[in-house]
Amino acid sequence: MAPSATNEQPAAAAQSDRKAHPPPKIYNVKETRFDKFIAPDSEGHKKALQQNGNAAIVIDNGSSSVRAGWSFEDTPRFSMPPIMAKYRDRKLGKTFSFAGADCFADTTARGHIRNAFEQGTGIVSNWDVMEHVLDYIFLKLGMNDSDGGIDVPIVMTEAVANLPYSRKSMTEIIFECYGAPSLAYGIDSLFSYRHNQGKTGLVVSSSYTSTHIIPVYNSKAMLGQATRLNWGGYHSSEYLLKLIRLKYPAFTGKLNVSQAEHMLQDHCYISDSYDNEIKGYLDWTGLEDRDVVIQYPFTEEVIVQKSEEELARIAERKKESGRRLQEQAAKLRLERLMKKEQDLEYYKVLQEQIANETKKETRRLLDSNEIKDEAQLEKMIKELDKTIRKARIKDVGGDPEEEEEAPNFDLLDVPDDQLDEARLKQKRQQRLLKSNHDARARAKAEKDAEKARIEEEERLDNERRDTDLESWLDEKRQARLEALAKIKERDRLKQDLGNRKSLASQIRMKSIANLASDTPTKKRRRGGDDDNFGADDDDWGVYRQITVGDNSDDEHEEEDLNSSLKTLEQELLKYDPEFTYEHTQEAQSDWSRSLLHAFARGPRPFEGTQAELNQIHLNVERIRVPEVVFRPSIAGVDQSGVVDIAGDVLNQRLPGLGASVDDFLKDVFLTGGNTLFRNFDQRMRDGLRALLPADAPLRVRHAQDPLLDAWKGAAGWTGTPAWKQAKISREEYLEKGADYIKEHDMGNSYA
Repeated sequence: MAPSATNEQPAAAAQSDRKAHPPPKIYNVKETRFDKFIAPDSEGHKKALQQNGNAAIVIDNGSSSVRAGWSFEDTPRFSMPPIMAKYRDRKLGKTFSFAGADCFADTTARGHIRNAFEQGTGIVSNWDVMEHVLDYIFLKLGMNDSDGGIDVPIVMTEAVANLPYSRKSMTEIIFECYGAPSLAYGIDSLFSYRHNQGKTGLVVSSSYTSTHIIPVYNSKAMLGQATRLNWGGYHSSEYLLKLIRLKYPAFTGKLNVSQAEHMLQDHCYISDSYDNEIKGYLDWTGLEDRDVVIQYPFTEEVIVQKSEEELARIAERKKESGRRLQEQAAKLRLERLMKKEQDLEYYKVLQEQIANETKKETRRLLDSNEIKDEAQLEKMIKELDKTIRKARIKDVGGDPEEEEEAPNFDLLDVPDDQLDEARLKQKRQQRLLKSNHDARARAKAEKDAEKARIEEEERLDNERRDTDLESWLDEKRQARLEALAKIKERDRLKQDLGNRKSLASQIRMKSIANLASDTPTKKRRRGGDDDNFGADDDDWGVYRQITVGDNSDDEHEEEDLNSSLKTLEQELLKYDPEFTYEHTQEAQSDWSRSLLHAFARGPRPFEGTQAELNQIHLNVERIRVPEVVFRPSIAGVDQSGVVDIAGDVLNQRLPGLGASVDDFLKDVFLTGGNTLFRNFDQRMRDGLRALLPADAPLRVRHAQDPLLDAWKGAAGWTGTPAWKQAKISREEYLEKGADYIKEHDMGNSYA
């Protein structure tokens, strides 16, 4: 906390703040790292061959994670990000390649990571990376004994309205590169809906790269009415990262999307009432419960604590060193004083000797000592005498001004015709000395008068305070308000000078334009412009006007204004019981008490330690980032929110098709990793309730496992008659080409 106007107040305020807030809950920053080595397992392959073609390799090909396993198992064998890293070590002469989480096991590999999907979309763009990921999957599933081919059917998920070119390329890789016997595609969110026994309803799938609303009727997706919102977990992480970088522009730690993803998953949530909560989110009351501190690695400066004996020895050494320095300085001063006394004695002897010598001998003695004339010798003697007296007074104490002799101005009263050339010069010097002496005397008199005036004003002010305290306090309050008004006007004028459209800036530019007039006077034949600017002293005031404006104070006036305000506030703090430290200008302008401090550093006192400098405070971002899926305009996305899109599908599109809206309202199904935020289902329920009739049978439910239900649904679909009809065999591929697609309840339509 900043210091108070009084000495006791800030310490008490800081102690009260520390007592009011419990210690913060600090979380170490998380980042995606290498977990463990996955050994190839061929047991699943042997079991699959025993299923007589009813088993398959199920791949949930997501842009965030690729999950792969056998259809007869309950969960996927492993989950990995669709990334690869490849580099060549020139020293060893070997090429290393990594896939999935293995890319984080090697420091060099981290700098060569490439993603199979186009950034922020569900479209595969790097097919060499995708092929490398598939190699990794089949290797870990124990398919390396099949002569480089795949002899088991494959079931793979894809996004809604997947591009034909993307599906064609994937089909070519599966059949041409791996020689799979069959391949079937299906929409991930529909597989999740099937696994949760859904028949008719509205599927809301908010995943890593997008959010889809798909109406499903009798297990058949109405893809013609499906709508996409281009916002998902990836965009939320990027948005959170941008907000953090904007909030901490000078943060020294390393910020990346992986860290933002973990912050999003662990600390963000959907607000029940965003507008009401955001209004009071940064209130000091309760902010310690909302504020989350993320600690980044830091190096603390180690301060060695010394014992009291060591500190006492250090202090004694410093004191002894100071005494030695003082003795040396005194010795040097004494030596210089003795040298000056010797010089003074020598010049006095020389002056006496000159008095009895001829002019020629006098000239020789002065030249041998490099002295111009007798007047210079006399001046040197006076200056040495004056210096010696000051040095002695400094050692023994006393007022130097009292010891000074009155200056001699005896030549000023002598007429010039009675003086020779040398004495005329002395007279001019005495005239200058007398002017300086009189000026110093006047300045001293004015200073004493000003001091007496201030003392008299203080005496009268104290008498008025003692006799009529209320009137005195009213006067001080009014003076303080006037000082605050002047400071506010000064700050406003400074701010206006930075705006070129303000009145102050226009006056400034007008003054500059007048100086550089477009109608100069005619030039003389010889010489420059006939410009008489500066002939009048008032002309030079324009530069002050150009610099700071007409009504601004200079730096000295600004300091006086601030000091007078502080003096008034100190008097009010001392004598006005209703005026507290919280009312002072210092407390109101204290950054640690401001809204900005609460936003960036939380409600607790900020001491500036290395640990605190490497901390990130999440408060408003915890509800602002997840809210974008309901209000895309927060992040600048020109689309409607998920509730508005769902309401449009239910109220406008489905009734036109003759479908009963109530059947869809009975099962609003939420799936995808971006629906895992707390209160997501509640906000969806409340938002739809406001768009529907009061008696509408609305039911909103979550998937059992929004992350794995797509894979589980695809695994459960494998082996069914619907799967056998939907899969494309290798013979059909060779006959009809890679563009061939079979439409089914779980898949996309031909486009």
